[in-house]
Amino acid sequence: MAVKHEIKSQLAKLLATEDLIVEHKQVQTACFNVHTRVLTLPMWERASNTVYDLLVGHEVGHALFTPDENWLEKVAVPPQFVNVVEDARIEKLMKRKYAGLAKTFFNGYRELNDEDFFSISDSDISTFNLADRANLHFKVGNFVDISFDSKESILIKKIAEVETFDDALKIAEELYLYCKKEKEEEKVDNITPPPEMGGDSEQPANELVDQPQDSSGESEGSGDESPDQQDITGDEPASAPLTEEPEVQTADALQENLQDLVDGDSRENIYVEIPEVELKHIIAKNEDVHEEIDRWFNLQQESFTHNLFSRVDEEFVKFKRSAQKEVNYLVKEFECRKAADSYARATTSRTGVLDCSKLHTYKYNEDLFRKVTTLADGKNHGLIFVLDWSGSMSRVMLDTIKQLYNLMWFCKKVSIPFEVYAFTNEWKKPEIDYEKGEMVKPADCTYSYVPKENLLVVGEQFSMMNLLTSKTNAKQLEHQMINIWRVAKSFSDFYHSSYSVSTRLGLSGTPLNEALVCLHQILPQFQRENKVQKVQCIVLTDGEANHLARHVEVQRRWESDPFMGARQMVGGVTFLRDRKTGNTYQVPYGWHGFTDLMLRNLRDNFPSVNFVGIRVLESRDCSHFMKLYYDQYSDEFRKIQNDWKKLRSFTIKNSGYHAYFGLSATSLSQDSEFEVDDGATKAKIKSAFIKSLKTKKLNKKVLGEFISLVA
Repeated sequence: MAVKHEIKSQLAKLLATEDLIVEHKQVQTACFNVHTRVLTLPMWERASNTVYDLLVGHEVGHALFTPDENWLEKVAVPPQFVNVVEDARIEKLMKRKYAGLAKTFFNGYRELNDEDFFSISDSDISTFNLADRANLHFKVGNFVDISFDSKESILIKKIAEVETFDDALKIAEELYLYCKKEKEEEKVDNITPPPEMGGDSEQPANELVDQPQDSSGESEGSGDESPDQQDITGDEPASAPLTEEPEVQTADALQENLQDLVDGDSRENIYVEIPEVELKHIIAKNEDVHEEIDRWFNLQQESFTHNLFSRVDEEFVKFKRSAQKEVNYLVKEFECRKAADSYARATTSRTGVLDCSKLHTYKYNEDLFRKVTTLADGKNHGLIFVLDWSGSMSRVMLDTIKQLYNLMWFCKKVSIPFEVYAFTNEWKKPEIDYEKGEMVKPADCTYSYVPKENLLVVGEQFSMMNLLTSKTNAKQLEHQMINIWRVAKSFSDFYHSSYSVSTRLGLSGTPLNEALVCLHQILPQFQRENKVQKVQCIVLTDGEANHLARHVEVQRRWESDPFMGARQMVGGVTFLRDRKTGNTYQVPYGWHGFTDLMLRNLRDNFPSVNFVGIRVLESRDCSHFMKLYYDQYSDEFRKIQNDWKKLRSFTIKNSGYHAYFGLSATSLSQDSEFEVDDGATKAKIKSAFIKSLKTKKLNKKVLGEFISLVA
């Protein structure tokens, strides 16, 4: 059974009772940095779940109980010996803290012992030094017979009873010195005295090489000569040091064998993070946007005697008048749902004051006191609209703007603050300097953060234009709405339009994911400035966005300093890590999946915000869009298909949004007013009436679901 790395990451966080940074990487051994709180785990693809849990539990023990300090300043002990004692201590404490781990440790070590991970099956354990036997005792002592003499038992008892890290260091020093002394004594015992040559003098050590040979042609000292003896009979003087550092061979064996569990062919996991952008480099101010629009339109109007925009402006006035019914419906639904919610949360309590109107019922009624009903306070609301300003939106931009305006007028009527942003790569686009003959970047065309390795890339040209805001007065807002209406009308009717739009307001790609990155700063700023408790974030789009790239440091051979470049993310092996929430998300392969991932991350960061998607669809795109979220043979797929056929709309509930509305572009463009020409036949009147009812039904369904989220 394949091990799910991210499930094990969550296990580590739960055991540690903190949001550890857990990374699965192509490393040979697990390690925990007690300073940075990063737990690095190898990709143990061949490990069973039990062994995996054992290894995770062990490393978390270090995270919880091994302090962040330089212990080498306290004792001069090889790390192996400290690990023997510290491993025993932290595993004891982990089993004490989580009683269920005792079984995991027991079964895990049994499995490791059965597969001879300590390399002891062909060895005589009694010949091992005390550190090795202590290591085995506290790990696999339930399955291996290990004996200690009286002196050794005292040290083993000390290791078993150690509670603090400082005590562990002291015991580790004792263990090391004991093993060192044991090693020295063993070395002395293995030294063979040189043969006597007569008299009371000794043969010099370096003359042993000239010993006579026996009949076999071999020297008497060859063959079974130990390495220690060879050292002594060499060129080194007899007074050379006889000591060697003792080692913990079982610890080395375990680490080497654990490396075999690592899948060397698996791809390296990559962990990326969201940059914290500076909004001053991202947001094009509301006044700057409309100053550009006004400047451009005024330049064109100067060449004409008649009003270029009269027809377009009349259409806006007509739409505004016709939209009031939908707006009033929204307001009514909002107030009703808000009141219903308040009464549902109402509390009734006795006052302790007699109700005189009930005194006559004293014989059969014990409740004669007045009661007071307290209604729960409603929350302050705010709305943020994120508008897709991409090229594919040109055909449906005006219809999308209509939906946007309906919601804006609703906000104005119920005094809800709002902001409208459009994401684009055109506002800060470099322009041609004809004198220099080169492209010149605007001063604000720069990264809104400091690029670092494995940060998500938010391009230098990316901007969010603040098209509309509730901060403007009624007259200014009306003027700005007409401006945006003119722009949208030009996009939808480009070939017949008598005017053009500034290149800075031109349509671009679909940097939706970049916009979602910026919401991490926009949302809290909006909440602070408007003092709102509940925010609705509405995203109006017609398509998916590409994966974001990640920053990588590249060393180009013709440059001395590294260059911070960018590389596309690979789905499946890339993980988005959020240090604020401690959550890690696996980046999927599909485009829409990454946007859903970014939305889930936003929802985890801002639980008081509702994220609503409005997808404007052409009929030919509808089926493909549905299949992104539902199996085409499922009941859910058939249901939303029926909704689409009946109402030309549907709602997806299993995306990254709290609700994702699919709306027909053609239905939105239809006028909801019941209008017929003079002298129209009965058939035409009937057709116009049915068409009007369908459009109203669509609007009310979608708007009603939206209001249920807001209220």
